[in-house]
Amino acid sequence: MNSIKQILYKQDIPVTSEYDVVVCGGGPSGCAAALSAKREGLKTLLIESMGQLGGMAVTGLVSHWLGGRTQEGAWVVGGLFKSLAEESASRGYAVLPQLKEGEKYHPYGWFNWFIHGIPLDPFAVDLFLDEKMEMAGVDVLLQTQFVDVITEKNTISHLIVYNRGGLQAIKTKAVIDATGNAEVAFKSGCQTIKGRKEDGKMTPASLIFHVYNVDEKALTEYIEKEKDPKLRKLITELRDKGIWNFPYDIFIATKLVEDGEFYINTNRLTGVDGTDGKSLSEGMKRGRKENQKLMEIFRKYIPGFENARVKTIAPQMGVRETRRIVGDFMLTIDDLAQDKTFDDCIGFSMYGWDLPDPEKPSVQPFANDEITGYKYKIKKGLSTPLPYRIMLPKPVENLICPGRAVSVEGQVLGPVRVMAPCMAMGEAAGMAAKQVVRKDTSFHQIDIQKLREELKAAGAIIEKEQLPPIYPRVDQT
Repeated sequence: MNSIKQILYKQDIPVTSEYDVVVCGGGPSGCAAALSAKREGLKTLLIESMGQLGGMAVTGLVSHWLGGRTQEGAWVVGGLFKSLAEESASRGYAVLPQLKEGEKYHPYGWFNWFIHGIPLDPFAVDLFLDEKMEMAGVDVLLQTQFVDVITEKNTISHLIVYNRGGLQAIKTKAVIDATGNAEVAFKSGCQTIKGRKEDGKMTPASLIFHVYNVDEKALTEYIEKEKDPKLRKLITELRDKGIWNFPYDIFIATKLVEDGEFYINTNRLTGVDGTDGKSLSEGMKRGRKENQKLMEIFRKYIPGFENARVKTIAPQMGVRETRRIVGDFMLTIDDLAQDKTFDDCIGFSMYGWDLPDPEKPSVQPFANDEITGYKYKIKKGLSTPLPYRIMLPKPVENLICPGRAVSVEGQVLGPVRVMAPCMAMGEAAGMAAKQVVRKDTSFHQIDIQKLREELKAAGAIIEKEQLPPIYPRVDQT
């Protein structure tokens, strides 16, 4: 008997609302895009599949806004990111770490140049983002899944979404795809690529967990003594004894807002496809098992972790790489190696080549990992420019894709995928939507210099001349 391989399913879907712009995805780029679009006077809807805003910083528990400051703590990403970070810190929801003179190691990132991250409390930042959207007048639909699009002549007319109210159609003039997976672009028929060029394999995923009751003094003293924040020597010893049986070889734990609380980003789950439901499901289960084993090892062998306890495990997988659009322009490794300048630059990132090998989770393909992982084989400028054109998919006219799904070559995703530059891209996308809606034009045809002027007026950093002095990193030996 032949099994049925495909069925046809039809349903009348009500058109429930109409907006100038709909933002799909409530992570860093989506939140910035929604606030930016509403600031420009557009009727804006933000939809998010999880139960809170903030994306990987909140639901994924990667509770560090990375890539927005220099190692000395000066701002590389301004605009909305800077204002949100400063307000969060003023309310006790985040910390703006500062280096102390003569300090070699610090728990907010350990290496003395890793001060650009901003630790945050995800259980406060989710409420903070709710408040920001409410104050701005952005409509928000949580626990709402993007499903499909209706297009007319390379223009999206409606988005199909699903939540407890059933399938719904939302009419819109412009769409911002901040899903990180190019979900809207893919469903719209835009060209995308997934994984590395030669075989499509993607960098490992991670399932993050938070711990509390860590003895920071004991942990710091041990790291200072060993001069080894990633505990490579200890892990090698544990592997030789048959205790450490994971495919990764480094310990990653950085301090959060409260004393004694750390987020653990140690596990690296190979073979996880962030666009496949079954793969994600299996990855979540595997990640929870590994985290339990890791915690047992930490408590037994790592000074300071003897009395530590798990506070929470992320309900969302930390996926570093899936689809990327093939846009009007692709930012390449050579562009960064030559430290090129772009006349459509809308922001910068302060981050390195961070995209581990798909099959060797502790190896950065462009780095010498023997000591710190940050002695580059392929050098690039310390700051990475973000051209507007990398957000433009083809051929849909009223769609833009800020965030992790941008049009970049392989390893270039490493420095552009983290949260601060994603917010910079989101703010630019939301501001660009004003021209698309008001002038009935395409994201591909906006006045880019006008956009840059408006971004600069809003406090964004878009020119190299605006960047603070950025000094070479001082690696620990």
